[in-house]
Amino acid sequence: MAAPKAVRIELSAAERAELEARLRRRKVARGDALRAQIVLLAAEELSNLAIVERLGVARMTVATWRRRFAEERLDGLADEPRPGAPRTVSDEKVAEVVTATLESLPAGRTHWSSRGMAKAAGLAPSTVQRIWKAFSLQPHRVETFKLSTDPRFVEKVRDIVGLYLSPPERALVLCVDEKSQIQALDRTQPLLPLRPGQVERRTHDGKRCGTTSLFAALDIKAGTVIGKCMARHRAAEFRRFLDTVETRVPADLDVHVVMDNAASHKTKLIRDWFAKRPRWHVHYTPTSASWINQVERFFALLTDDAIRRSAHRSTAELEAAIKGYIDAHNADPKPFAWTKSADDILAAVQRFCQRTVTVQAKCLGTSESGH
Repeated sequence: MAAPKAVRIELSAAERAELEARLRRRKVARGDALRAQIVLLAAEELSNLAIVERLGVARMTVATWRRRFAEERLDGLADEPRPGAPRTVSDEKVAEVVTATLESLPAGRTHWSSRGMAKAAGLAPSTVQRIWKAFSLQPHRVETFKLSTDPRFVEKVRDIVGLYLSPPERALVLCVDEKSQIQALDRTQPLLPLRPGQVERRTHDGKRCGTTSLFAALDIKAGTVIGKCMARHRAAEFRRFLDTVETRVPADLDVHVVMDNAASHKTKLIRDWFAKRPRWHVHYTPTSASWINQVERFFALLTDDAIRRSAHRSTAELEAAIKGYIDAHNADPKPFAWTKSADDILAAVQRFCQRTVTVQAKCLGTSESGH
């Protein structure tokens, strides 16, 4: 017997906007996002079979949510009440816990714990944990941030992101920086290697065996890295590294260098070096914005893959390990894909600043009313 014809779906502007918002929302249940996607595809007059093939779900799932939306619209995409014991925590109690978490602090402490909130609210700690999870509240966690105060922040972001997204013709774009004071650490006890049922183990303390500094230049298009280790990271060493880079890049191409505002990058020695080479163009990152320099991403990979878990008895061993990592990276380079436009970055910073100002104004108002 032929399957019944799929219900036709027509969306209003408000319904389409809400469904698309559910897809974009970062913290949304996977099931809710899937239902929204099914309805949006159905509104494009796709058959149930076509939606099944695109999303990889059961045909009954597609038919069910398509029918429920046609009958109840957005309300039909909500979960129906399920069998089981009735709720013992009211909506008012949930709101009380959420409000207390967001707007108050326990006596003498900087943040709530689940046990402390449970005692204050008269609930079980597991109940508080479920409420926090449902509302994505994590009082035990804290993150740091720092906003650039560079007066030319907007100009520099547009300049550097423009280089990443649309590099100039017949030119190289190099992200240059140094990772200073890399320690050669030897563990106080021998490493216990990985084995079935046991992770690799090492002592938490180590013996310091000297430091080195890595100067690196990342070609954003090819993904290759020019690196050189030196004992110090002064302007003199940076000048020698630039000489090394110059011998490694084609002589017939312009070179655009992205680097930060470190003092060693702006001395007279370095300014004179660039002044004598008109094909070299310097682009300084905004202050407190090292995230925009792609070589920092390479340094993070180097740390995770080759330094943090290693043991070296001398700086020579450490430098050999770093060179080996760079050689392996250059044998199979993978450029980093920059996806954010300058407008996206600046809009995100603007939203963060506006939200911060709003929160600070609210906190200030609360403080003044308390006096």
